[in-house]
Amino acid sequence: MELSNILKEMDVSDYTIQNKKEFDTLGLIASITDLSMCTFLDNEKYIVRIPDNVTMLITTKEIFSGLSVNSYGVCIVENPRLLYFNIHNFLSASINYTRKKFATIIGKNCTISSHAVISDNNVTIGDDVTIEEFVSIRENTVIGDGTIIRSGSVIGGEGFEFKRTENSVLGVKHLGGVIIGQNVEIQHNTCVDKAVYPWDDTMIGNNSKIDNLVHIAHAVKINNNTMVVALSGVGGRTTIGENSWIGFSSTITNGIKVGKDTSVNMGAVVTRNVGDGQSVTGNFAIDHKKFIEFIKSIR
Repeated sequence: MELSNILKEMDVSDYTIQNKKEFDTLGLIASITDLSMCTFLDNEKYIVRIPDNVTMLITTKEIFSGLSVNSYGVCIVENPRLLYFNIHNFLSASINYTRKKFATIIGKNCTISSHAVISDNNVTIGDDVTIEEFVSIRENTVIGDGTIIRSGSVIGGEGFEFKRTENSVLGVKHLGGVIIGQNVEIQHNTCVDKAVYPWDDTMIGNNSKIDNLVHIAHAVKINNNTMVVALSGVGGRTTIGENSWIGFSSTITNGIKVGKDTSVNMGAVVTRNVGDGQSVTGNFAIDHKKFIEFIKSIR
């Protein structure tokens, strides 16, 4: 894709392009993909984080003056963030940007309630899957063998991604998917949002168990054998390692990395990365032993 052609179709005129380059897709600076990307930058502190696969950068005149541009092109505008997400929404109607359509595939020996709603397109359901009443399975969802989806859950719904404009709030289209592994159980009234970008997926690993009333935001990656207890919320783009425990009513903010064999204890509010094997407690969450020592000290 070529940015100047897209902006012309969008009838955008107030921009300048330096060193024009083509790209495969859109993505954030923190995105992990092998595709060539167009991204945006509206804070100069992130200049050092621009990955090698960025071929087009949307930024301001002030930030551009501090760039040493070599491998990527630059589009200079007043509001890079707003233009970027407007481009993403515009491309949501393009077959060159979104996923290709295919008829939904359902495996053998599945038990699916007549009151469940499964998209006619872009859903792949493995063998021996149970889907209870009033479950909604949206496009771009893959469900592995032996998985159980309990009543009232929504898999692959639109996530909460909005951007403020001068006079309103812009909703960002979700064009990615959800991949649920084998022998997963997702209990009642849980929502698993699909990823924002067409190349990306929200993922729940094999044998993981998700309790009632859990919110899993877009592009979260939950690895194998992990348990997430009721009323917990996992923010977008968070990664949780295998064999971990997310306790009752925990909150994990977006973009966090929680390592393997970890324990996020009841009611924890996690705002920083959690290392492998670590146990954290509290608001804001700290090492569990330090938290207990602090509580003892003030009693």
